[in-house]
Amino acid sequence: MPTSFTVVPVEPQGEERGPAERDGQRQEEEEGGEREQGSGDGIARESSPFINSAEMDRGNMYEGKNMALFEEEMDSNPMVSSLLNKLANYTNLTQGVVEHEADEDSKRKEVKVPRMGTFIGVYLPCLQNILGVILFLRLTWIVGTAGVLESFIIVFMCCACTMLTAISMSAIATNGVVPAGGSYYMISRSLGPEFGGAVGLCFYLGTTFAGAMYILGTIEILLTYISPSAAIFKAEEVGEETEAMLNNMRVYGTCIVILMAVVVFVGVKYVNKLALVFLACVILSIVAIYAGVIKTAFDPPDFPICLLGNRTLSKRSFDVCAKFTESNNETKTTTLWRLFCDSSLLNATCDDYFSLNNVTEIQGIPGIMSGVLTDNLWSTYSEKGSIVEKKDQPSVAGSEETKMGGLPYVLTDIMTYFTMLVGIYFPSVTGIMAGSNRSGDLKDAQKSIPTGTILAISTTSFIYLSCIVLFGACIEGVILRDKFGEAVNQNLVVGTLAWPSPWVIVIGSFFSTCGAGLQSLTGAPRLLQAIARDGIIPFIQVFGHGKANGEPTWALLLTAGICEIGILIASLDSVAPILSMFFLMCYMFVNLACAVQTLLRTPNWRPRFKYYHWTLSFLGMSLCLALMFICSWYYALIAMVIAGCIYKYIEYRGAEKEWGDGIRGLSLNAARYALLRVEDGPPHTKNWRPQLLVLLNLDSEQLVKHPRLLSFTSQLKAGKGLTIVGSVLQGIYLDKCTETQKAEENIKALMGVEKTKGFCQIVVSPNFRDGISYLIQSAGLGGMKHNTVLMAWPQSWKQTENRFSWKNFVDTVRETTAAQQALLVAKNIDLFPTNQERFTEGNIDVWWIVHDGGMLMLLPFLLRQHKVWRKCKMRIFTVAQMDDNSIQMKKDLQMFLYHLRLNAEVEVVEMFENDISAFTYEKTLMMEQRSQMLKQMQLSKNEREREAQLIHDRNTASHSAPAVKASVAAAVPERVQMTWTKEKFVAEKHKNKESNVSDFKDIFNMKPNQSNVRRMHTAVKLNGVVLNKSQHAQLVLLNMPGPPKNRKGDENYMEFLEVLTEGLDRVLLVRGSGREVITIYS
Repeated sequence: MPTSFTVVPVEPQGEERGPAERDGQRQEEEEGGEREQGSGDGIARESSPFINSAEMDRGNMYEGKNMALFEEEMDSNPMVSSLLNKLANYTNLTQGVVEHEADEDSKRKEVKVPRMGTFIGVYLPCLQNILGVILFLRLTWIVGTAGVLESFIIVFMCCACTMLTAISMSAIATNGVVPAGGSYYMISRSLGPEFGGAVGLCFYLGTTFAGAMYILGTIEILLTYISPSAAIFKAEEVGEETEAMLNNMRVYGTCIVILMAVVVFVGVKYVNKLALVFLACVILSIVAIYAGVIKTAFDPPDFPICLLGNRTLSKRSFDVCAKFTESNNETKTTTLWRLFCDSSLLNATCDDYFSLNNVTEIQGIPGIMSGVLTDNLWSTYSEKGSIVEKKDQPSVAGSEETKMGGLPYVLTDIMTYFTMLVGIYFPSVTGIMAGSNRSGDLKDAQKSIPTGTILAISTTSFIYLSCIVLFGACIEGVILRDKFGEAVNQNLVVGTLAWPSPWVIVIGSFFSTCGAGLQSLTGAPRLLQAIARDGIIPFIQVFGHGKANGEPTWALLLTAGICEIGILIASLDSVAPILSMFFLMCYMFVNLACAVQTLLRTPNWRPRFKYYHWTLSFLGMSLCLALMFICSWYYALIAMVIAGCIYKYIEYRGAEKEWGDGIRGLSLNAARYALLRVEDGPPHTKNWRPQLLVLLNLDSEQLVKHPRLLSFTSQLKAGKGLTIVGSVLQGIYLDKCTETQKAEENIKALMGVEKTKGFCQIVVSPNFRDGISYLIQSAGLGGMKHNTVLMAWPQSWKQTENRFSWKNFVDTVRETTAAQQALLVAKNIDLFPTNQERFTEGNIDVWWIVHDGGMLMLLPFLLRQHKVWRKCKMRIFTVAQMDDNSIQMKKDLQMFLYHLRLNAEVEVVEMFENDISAFTYEKTLMMEQRSQMLKQMQLSKNEREREAQLIHDRNTASHSAPAVKASVAAAVPERVQMTWTKEKFVAEKHKNKESNVSDFKDIFNMKPNQSNVRRMHTAVKLNGVVLNKSQHAQLVLLNMPGPPKNRKGDENYMEFLEVLTEGLDRVLLVRGSGREVITIYS
C-alpha cells in the first residue's frame, strides 16, 4: 500500500522571506537536485551504492545551516534527500553487454527505461523455454508406454515440482533487486558463495546439455521426418539402423553446434529478434494439435496401420497391407509376402507366425469419440527389441525359434520403465527461470516475475495434462508406442493428429528446437561469465573475459565444447536424464534457500510476494530430491559428487565473500542453540579436553613475537575443541583502533599459515597486566569458555628494561589458579618444532612430581596424535622420597597407566635427603642480593623522580599570577607551604646518597633466608635429576610449582623456575586447574 507524505520546508527562525525569494530558493534547490541526479552508475553492489558515494556534490551539501549539527557525519551518512534522489535514479543493468550495434547508434544517448510488462517480459519467455522438443518428439511415446494414468502422474509430479519452485523463486526474486545471473544470483546471495558456485555451475551444465538435447531433437526431426535421404551413414545390414542413426546425429550435431556458436558469436541481437518467430512456431503447432483433436470428433484423419496378428508392421518396406492381391482372377503375392517368405510363389516357405496369422488394417487415429481411451489407460512397458503389439487383437503364437531380424516389425529401441520415463520427460518442464533472468528489463520486476512465471507454469501444465488425455483418447496405442512413426509412413506421431497437415507440426517443432538450442548457447555462456566475474572459483576466472564489447567469447567456446560431449552421446533419451539432474539440483537449492530464509526470519527477508510458506519450499525441495533419484540414482549421485567437489573447492580455495547469505544466518542460529544447550558448568571428566586461551606478545609493528606458540597450539589441538588467540595492546582504545585492526589481521594471517582453527581476540588496556586479566576473565561465551591458558616463558625477565614482565607473569599464574584454569608455560618456545617438521625418534618425558588432575598424562597423548610428535615415545618419571617403596610405586604407576589406556615407559627416580651444598647456598645468596639491589635501584629512581617533581612544583608556583595563587589558596586552605632553598636542597640530596650507599653496603653483608635456601635446594637437586635422565628428550613436561603466598618473594619464584629448567631445550611447565581431567572409567 503506497504511503502518502508531505515534505514541509523548515526555514531559519527570525528571517522572514518574501514569496519571490522562497520560490527562487526552491528553484535553485530543484536545479541542484537535478545536478545530483546523474551520479548513480546503475550497477548493483553488495554494499549500498548510496553510502560513501564519491559523486556527491559536497559544495551544495553544506550550504544550508539547518543541518550543521550533522555536518561531521555527512561523509559517511548522506542526507535523506540525497539518498532518495539516488534511489529514484537507480537502474539495474541486465546481464550481458552493450553491443556494437548499440554503440554505433548515435541517436541512443540516454539509457532506455525498462518498459516490458508481465506478458512480454516474463510470460512469453517462460512459455517459450518450457514448451519444446519433448512435447513434439516424446510425449506421445510416453503416453503410449506408461498409459494415460501413469503419464498423468509423471507430468503432475514434474509440474508440481516446478510450481513449488516458482513460488520459492518468486519469494526470493521479490526480496530486493535481482541483477545479472538470475537463479545463480538468487542462490548464491541466499545460501552463500559455496552453494551458489556449486549450484550455479550445475545450472550452467544443465543449460549447456539442454542445448545439446535441443540440437539432437533438431537432427532427429530433420533426418527422420523431413529428409531421411540426407543421412550420411546408411544401415548396410539388418539391425544396424540405430547405430547408423547415432553416427548421423554425431556428424550433423557437430556441424550445427559450430554453426550456432558462430551465430551467437557474430551477434546475439539476431537470436533475440528471432525468439518471437520461434515462439510463434511453438504456439502455432500447439493450436494445430487442438484443432486436429476437435476435427477427429467428426472427421478422423486416414492413417491406416498394418497388423500381422497383433504385431504392428513398419511400412518402410512395403506399400500394400496384404499377403496377396487379386488381379484379373489371378492371385499375386505382395511385397509383404516376399519379406516373410523365401520366394514370391504361393507355395513358398514362410515365417511360422506369418503363416498362422492374418494381416489386418485398422485406423491409427480412430478419433476422440471412439472410446480408445479405455485401452490406453494402463501401462505397457517392454524390453529392448520387443515387438509393438496391440492388446485384445486375435493372434496365434508361432514357433519360438523364429528369428525377428530382417522382418518389418515395429520394435522398441530401449527398455522402458516408469522411472526412466520421468527422467526423459522432466526437461520439458524446465525453463521457469526465464523471467527472473530478465528482471532488469521489466517495468515492475517484483510484480511481474511471480505473476508471469506462475501463469506460464499453469498454462504449460494445462497443455501437458490435456495433451496426455487427448492423445490417449484419439490415437491408437500401438501408434503411441511407435516412437519414430514407422507404422504411419514415417510421419511424426503427433503430426498425424494435427490439422490441417502433419507438416505444420514438423516444421514448427524443427524451428522451435533450433531456437531453443540457440537460446541455450546464448544464455549458458553469460551464466558462466557471471559466475567467473564473481571470482569465487579461481580456475574459471578466465571465462569472465570476452570481446571488447563484453561478449563472453571464452565462455562460449567452453559451452560449445561441453555441448559437443552431449552431441557425441547422440541419444536424446540418454542426454535428457543428465540435464534433468542438474536442473533438479538447481531447483532443490532454490527451495532450500527460501525455506532457510523463512525459518531464520532474518530482518532483511521481506518479500513482496506473500503467498509462500516454508512447508511449501520444503515440500518442493523433497520432491526435487525424490525426482533426482527416481530419474536415475547413479546420475543423481554423480551430480551430487560434482556439486560437492565444487563446494569443497570453493570452501578451501575460493575467494572469501560476505553476501549476508542464509547459511551464515543458519550457522549463527545453530551456534546460539548449541551454546544454550551446552552446560554452563564444567564438563564431565570423560569430555574434558584443553580449551585453550593462547596469550601472544606483539612487537611494535603488531607482529607476533613467537609464532611457534601457534604451531604448538595446532599440534596440541589438531583442530579439535576451542582455541582463542588473545593479545593485549597497551593504551586507550580510541587511539589504538587502527593498531588493533592491524594486529588482528596479522594474527589471523598467522593462524591461517599455522592451521590453527580458532578465534582471535585483541584487548586494549591502559595497563598490560589488567588486559591479560580481562582476557582470562571474559574470553569465550557461555559454555564455550577456555579452561587452559597457554603462554610463553618471559625470556628477558631479568633485564632491567623489562622489570614488569616477571610481575605480570606471576600475577597471570595467580589469576589462572584463582579462575580454576590450567596453565601451560612453554620455555624456549622458539626451539619448538614447526608443523612441517617431523621427529623420527626421541622421547616425550613427563616428570610427575605432584598430582594435579592428570594434565601431565593427557598432554603427551594429545601431542602424539599430531604428525610432528607421532613417532616419539612417552616416558613417565616420578620421584620417590626416603621412606617410599620405589619398587611398589613403579608397579602401581604401571597399573594406573594400564587402566588409563596409555602406553608409556615408567621409571621411579629416588631422591635421598642430603646436606644443602655450598653451590645452593651461594646461588640463593646471589638471588636475594640481586633482588635487594633491584629494589634499592628502584627506590633511588623513585627518589629522583620525587625531587624533580618538587622542583617543578616550586618553579610553577613562582611564575604563577597573584590572582591564581589567591584562588588556589582559597580552594585548598589546608595546603602545606614548602619553601626550598639551595642549601636545603643540597643537604637533602647528600642525605639520600649516603642512605643509598649504606643500603648497598648492607646487601653484601646480608644472609640468605632459610626458606629460600630450601626451595633453591629442591630446584637445584630436581634440575640435576631431570638433566641426567631427560637432557636429550624432544620435550620435557614438568609440574609447575605455585607462586608464594607472600608477594614479596615473587622475583625469587622466577629464579626458582629458571634454575629448575636450566639446561633443557624444550620445556612445558604444567599447572593443573585442581580438577580431574583424565579417568580410568569408560
